[in-house]
Amino acid sequence: MSRRGLFVTGTSTGVGKTVVAACLVRLFGADYWKPVQTGAGEHDDTDEVRRLTGGCRAFDPAYSFKAPLSPHEAARLEGAVIDMDRLVLPRTDASLIVEGAGGVLVPLNAKTLMIDLIARIGFPSVVVASSGLGTINHTLLSLEALRGRDLPIAGVVMNGPPNPANRHAIETYGRVRVLGELAPVDPLDAQAVIAMAEKFEGEGRWT
Repeated sequence: MSRRGLFVTGTSTGVGKTVVAACLVRLFGADYWKPVQTGAGEHDDTDEVRRLTGGCRAFDPAYSFKAPLSPHEAARLEGAVIDMDRLVLPRTDASLIVEGAGGVLVPLNAKTLMIDLIARIGFPSVVVASSGLGTINHTLLSLEALRGRDLPIAGVVMNGPPNPANRHAIETYGRVRVLGELAPVDPLDAQAVIAMAEKFEGEGRWT
């Protein structure tokens, strides 16, 4: 892990970035920040990370929009434009886990993509991917986008039922480490996240 933090991105929306972010907060004793929240009317990731970590220090988003859409479109529906100058890292003495919205190439405004924010922040990226069908292509494309900008990649976390063949393909063709695999958990609560973080630590692939 970077001395300062990690940026949690994903191959798509709904792949489990928030759960992975919560695990990393527990693993590193870090703070949490999601710069841009969409779908706030249905689900707030900041509150979810607070719940899953038992009350970590979580900074409020710089922007929060109700529609569960790409940030640029969710902002447009509310008559807003995301200003990159407002997306400034919160001040903290702790390490920081930053969670993006959607994947690396989702638009933030007319000129800027999520990958531009990743570059501006400068933390290594943890790419969260599904373990199922289609993940090889989606994950390799995300890795290629990050490498095309010479952005540091910490590795990949796979969510879903274990799939050794997909893991091997991602590590081989993506030239990357799979840092951990998270199987479905029910109930998904703070105790489950503690167990996941301990599993990450036990695998020892984060150094």
